[in-house]
Amino acid sequence: MQRTRIAFSTSGHGAMRDLTPEIREFLRTCGIQTGVVHVFAVGSTAAVGTIEWEPGLMGDLPENLDRLIPPGRHYGHEQMWHDGNGHSHLQATLLGPSLSIPFEKGELLLGQWQQVFHLECDIRPRQRTVIVTILGG
Repeated sequence: MQRTRIAFSTSGHGAMRDLTPEIREFLRTCGIQTGVVHVFAVGSTAAVGTIEWEPGLMGDLPENLDRLIPPGRHYGHEQMWHDGNGHSHLQATLLGPSLSIPFEKGELLLGQWQQVFHLECDIRPRQRTVIVTILGG
């Protein structure tokens, strides 16, 4: 097993980051040829997933999440904390904090147009950490 952390800043709600190059570089340097890469976003208002990394989808994903789970003061979280990010928690929960990607011969088994992303669901800029764990032999 090998593990690394990717640390970065976000600009706030809807900001996306392509993690694929950093994950590929870590996989290349670890020397493990076959197995699974596990990606975990630390924080209850952050999510990871896969997407075709292109401007249209990078706008579509946060916009559609806002339509599905819109910002508002009507959430129970808002009634308790009054911090404006109840929808952020729900959006992050819907997408999820983790992702597993198989690899063989040292290469991620992603589709041609498939990249790994981090999505900031919180309403303000944040310092984020994504933990990447490689399991295999």
